[in-house]
Amino acid sequence: MRSITYSQAINEAIHESMKADDAVICYGLGVTDPRAVFGTTSGLADRFGADRVFDMPTSENAMTGIGIGAAVAGSKVLMTHQRLDFFLLAMDQLVNSAAKWHYMFGSQVSVPITIRLIVGRGWGQGPTHSQNLQSWFAHIPGLKVIIPTSAADAKGMLFEAIFDPDPVVMIEHRWLHDLVGEVPSGKHTTPLGKAKIIKTGTDVTVVASSYLVVEALHAESTLSTNGVSAEVIDLRSANPIDWTTIKNSVRKTGRLVVADTGFKTCSIASEVIARICLDCFPYLKAAPQRVAMPDVPEPTSFGLTKDFHVDARDICIAVSNALNLDSVIKMDSSSQRMQHDVPGHWFKGPF
Repeated sequence: MRSITYSQAINEAIHESMKADDAVICYGLGVTDPRAVFGTTSGLADRFGADRVFDMPTSENAMTGIGIGAAVAGSKVLMTHQRLDFFLLAMDQLVNSAAKWHYMFGSQVSVPITIRLIVGRGWGQGPTHSQNLQSWFAHIPGLKVIIPTSAADAKGMLFEAIFDPDPVVMIEHRWLHDLVGEVPSGKHTTPLGKAKIIKTGTDVTVVASSYLVVEALHAESTLSTNGVSAEVIDLRSANPIDWTTIKNSVRKTGRLVVADTGFKTCSIASEVIARICLDCFPYLKAAPQRVAMPDVPEPTSFGLTKDFHVDARDICIAVSNALNLDSVIKMDSSSQRMQHDVPGHWFKGPF
């Protein structure tokens, strides 16, 4: 175990997978760029050659179709998109081809393609460059959708995804790429579809995914100093969802808060709350709480983004409501919302 960044962990996963199997290919916009998509694809072309690692034209639909064809023909395809928003041009290929082939051809054909999609905000990107649409992909039968938060999970889950026979969409929040964590060296795998309890507690279950796991941990720290014991679960996978882990936690705490980077309506948070209400209603001591983005397009201006996004403060408010507290537990005064849609001045581009 050693400490490396989320980006370095992804880079190691790709290196290890390409070293393990010559059938693995890696391509996408920016893969061979000097910035290497936050450094995640650094050194790949030099080590494995242009036949296996290459850039692509700005033609998302066509190049996704080529990747699906290569996967059906025997390659293990890893395709990278700098923004989820750009990939919307290729939804037909993913939904009507990749996700359906195994079912339509009687389980005789697999489509081992993994598609990396980067989400999250920064630099006033506004409505069309910063959407978190993971619930779209999770809605489609035949697709696996993973959302690793830690560096170790980024490495382990990506390696597992590349060798999974089914199509996998990996959602990466750009604010996580510089996150540092302990990661095993060499080959490392993490099972898909398994949530992780990262803080145990007894008063309330907080389920979060992507960058909001970081915010949930900030909230948990404040809650604990106020006598509230929160159990924090990193969802890690949006399809399939690990219902067993969530249900067992809710049966213990009796309260549920779900934090989601997507829009509120039809979000992953909505699905988690709906299922828990159906399956664990007798155990609930209070109505579940949902923390998610407002159902309006993301603004661009400094003034509007300042208070637009949800964070640890909103999680504390939701927990206070779930516990029916007389006063809301608040973050300390030193914790202020950023003036724009970046986590700190250290956050740089270009992707």
